[in-house]
Amino acid sequence: MAERPTDLSPEQLHFQRQPAVRWLSTRVLTSTAARLALARLLGAYLDKRELQALSPQGVFDHSDGDELWLDYVADIGDGFDATYSVAYLASQPELRPSGPPERHGLTTRPTPGPETGLPRGDILVMGGDQVYPAANWRDYENRCKGPYQAALPAGGGWLYAVSGNHDWFDGLTSFLRVFCAERDIGGRTTRQRRSYWAVRLPHRWWLIGIDAQFDAYLDGPQLQYFTEALAEMEPGDPVILCVPRPSWVWTEADPRAYDRIDYFIRMFIKPKGGKVPLILTGDRHHYAHYQEIGGPRHLVTAGGGGAYLSATHTLPEILEAPPHDSMVRHGSPVRTYERGATYPERKRSWSFATGVFWRLPRRNPSFVILLGLIHLLGLMAFVGSPGTAVAAAAATVGATVMFANPSAGGRTARHWIAGLTHGVAHLALVVAGSLAWSALELSGWLAHLGYVPVAGLAATMLVAAYLLVAGGFGVNENELFAGQCIDDAKCFVRLRVTASGVTVYPVAIPKVGRLWKAEPDGPEDASWISPEQPIRSHLIEPPFTIPGKIPGTEKIHEVPETT
Repeated sequence: MAERPTDLSPEQLHFQRQPAVRWLSTRVLTSTAARLALARLLGAYLDKRELQALSPQGVFDHSDGDELWLDYVADIGDGFDATYSVAYLASQPELRPSGPPERHGLTTRPTPGPETGLPRGDILVMGGDQVYPAANWRDYENRCKGPYQAALPAGGGWLYAVSGNHDWFDGLTSFLRVFCAERDIGGRTTRQRRSYWAVRLPHRWWLIGIDAQFDAYLDGPQLQYFTEALAEMEPGDPVILCVPRPSWVWTEADPRAYDRIDYFIRMFIKPKGGKVPLILTGDRHHYAHYQEIGGPRHLVTAGGGGAYLSATHTLPEILEAPPHDSMVRHGSPVRTYERGATYPERKRSWSFATGVFWRLPRRNPSFVILLGLIHLLGLMAFVGSPGTAVAAAAATVGATVMFANPSAGGRTARHWIAGLTHGVAHLALVVAGSLAWSALELSGWLAHLGYVPVAGLAATMLVAAYLLVAGGFGVNENELFAGQCIDDAKCFVRLRVTASGVTVYPVAIPKVGRLWKAEPDGPEDASWISPEQPIRSHLIEPPFTIPGKIPGTEKIHEVPETT
């Protein structure tokens, strides 16, 4: 065990505290785009899930005892302030969040939980994307492993991890070395040997994590593993299913988005008579709770572990998963879900969205310079020959159309309209700049140098306006928030397994810590680093309980199948 640090230097902490990723900076844009393209292009050829069959892995048993606490965090490995704030609260011996805030104020009620507070989870589940912007050993060390070791250096139970799309950027190499080599991360012990697993919990509950690499087919070794691992599942056994993405949100745009989840439930859970009343995921960096209308199933997205905030004001109010028009349901019942609590709330989410005008240039200054250089090239093309002007115009419109990228499904009319409108607006800005250039009779390298920041800032405001408007229609919604790199409004979920079922406590962290101090004299299991000011938390919504198995019943809470 490493000695407790006396200060916050990298030499003492054994990791380097990192700033939040600037997602629209030129370096991150180019490197992430290249890694994503390579991962998608070569993923099928470098799929390490096939090799995991060489690593023996059984079912992990935590079913002893009458009660078990479990923490779920996802999308964690970003800037230190946000990542460590979540890790710190999740690692304290107990948590006492206040009750859900009143709808139109900041007043909170007492916590509706156990009188002794909410104890730290015996199990910590990391739900995907444990590192940003791309998987490599150094970023895992600095953005994930290091902060969680500092938050709980000793005596903290077990850890299981699901791989997300960013964990796949290096073909899962670093993920397997960090989480699948039976190494401790601080006080938590990793036991899994593969990127998927099955865990037995008290009172016949199961905890299952699957690996759907970039929404590809589940691989053969994974299917074989779950065939053997779930052999002892009994009728009525309830399952908490951990998946990489909230694919149910995209079923309207892509009816096949939910296929992997539906296939897994239909092939492995349903034949055993098991039930899936709770599905947990990350990938979208917010909290969103969908509950089945007239049924028992809850869909919970809790991706607020540290990465930039995602919007909630664009989430659908009602959705179907699987949808009626899915061609691969094979008799699976159509389940309709209604949106419940979200964090941040929709009004607050919209308020965050409007901050794009000042956060985008402030957080990504190199993006301003990049746009300035592009517009300078456009200016030079427009004051040159007609042929170069036409070529520049075509390149600009083509780039903006490609930028209007759908998050799910194919490109629709609104994506084409958004991209074309965005491109025409940039062309208008170039024309205005060329007219001003001619009117002022500017020339020389000094004028060109001064044109870059002015045009860049104007173009950045244009991009910000485009993102705000287009994001409301589901186009470039991710870029609207990624470019702002919002640290605050984080969340995680604490669950309590008892004989009466699983109680879910969704915890919100409105403001993350930013000032820290070392704790060299604390006990061995106390956090190495503590905030100079307390980090406050509250429950996003009142805790809700999902009933467990009722002995002697096989069709508990089953919704009649429809065709």
